[in-house]
Amino acid sequence: MADVVPDLEGFSGVVSARRGDEVLGEWAVGFADRTAGAPNTPRTRFGLASGTKTFTALTTLSLIGDGLLHQDTRAREILHDDLPLIADDVTVDHLLTHTSGIGDYLDEEVDALAPLSVPVQRLDSTPAYLPMLEGFPTKFRAGQRFSYCNGGYVVLAIIAERVAGEPFADLVRTRVFEPADMEASGFPRSDLLPAGTATGYKQDGRTNVFELPVVGSGDGGAHSTARDLHRFWQALLAGRIVHPSLVALLTERVTADAGDGLGYGRGVWLDAEDLIIAGGDHGVVAVSRHHPPTATTVTGLANVEVPTFARVRELMRAVTADGVVPAE
Repeated sequence: MADVVPDLEGFSGVVSARRGDEVLGEWAVGFADRTAGAPNTPRTRFGLASGTKTFTALTTLSLIGDGLLHQDTRAREILHDDLPLIADDVTVDHLLTHTSGIGDYLDEEVDALAPLSVPVQRLDSTPAYLPMLEGFPTKFRAGQRFSYCNGGYVVLAIIAERVAGEPFADLVRTRVFEPADMEASGFPRSDLLPAGTATGYKQDGRTNVFELPVVGSGDGGAHSTARDLHRFWQALLAGRIVHPSLVALLTERVTADAGDGLGYGRGVWLDAEDLIIAGGDHGVVAVSRHHPPTATTVTGLANVEVPTFARVRELMRAVTADGVVPAE
């Protein structure tokens, strides 16, 4: 690893390569807080944006494992009169696989960085998202095709809260973060970030506090560290979060090519053997790529809008090149 160094030009954040209990390399650059002059460190927490969806999917699968939900549970059974434009045949599995066809409050096929229609300070709980999800007609019949849908994962969070009787953030904590020993992960308020958390910066230098919900939900807003994300992959594949049969559902290639040659399962992107968590938003980019045959995780977490996916992919290729001994 001594001769393997990632591309850090223009980067602000942390890049990490780990295998098993070994840190192969870790690089922290830039400032977590520019005003205070606080640097990013390997233990800095970063927003994960849509990387949160992986935890939403796992929380949902955990509830399926407990019998509180089923893959074919219809969203309407739980939503009742809320969000009436969601078609009656849309199921939990359609939402998990981005094949629901429901209209999206933030349609990335139109504009991935469109401003929110509700003041961000109002979005302080999952039920508070309901007004923002209203009024979007069906795009296509459920099951017809893949179409990435942020709103669908907020709907999953609403469904999870209602069937479990607990706030969504608590469900993710007890069903995902705690079993994986992800002690630095959670859903902090953007206007009350805990110490050691990176502030996200837009391209014009302003923070992202007016751009994102004050508290995240099913489609974004979780924060984590490079170490915690490696722990996540280890715990997931060891069956410590959900039963291996549910891990198989999470990582099943439901859509062979969801764009850029990547497959999609249920909350996880798939690239050949690699499993991927990925997200990006105003002042936030997060990618964690895991290679199960060698138990290797490469993670890039940035608090600026900078290309990160390719950097993580190239570093993974370097550390898993021919001659690397697979983890036992």
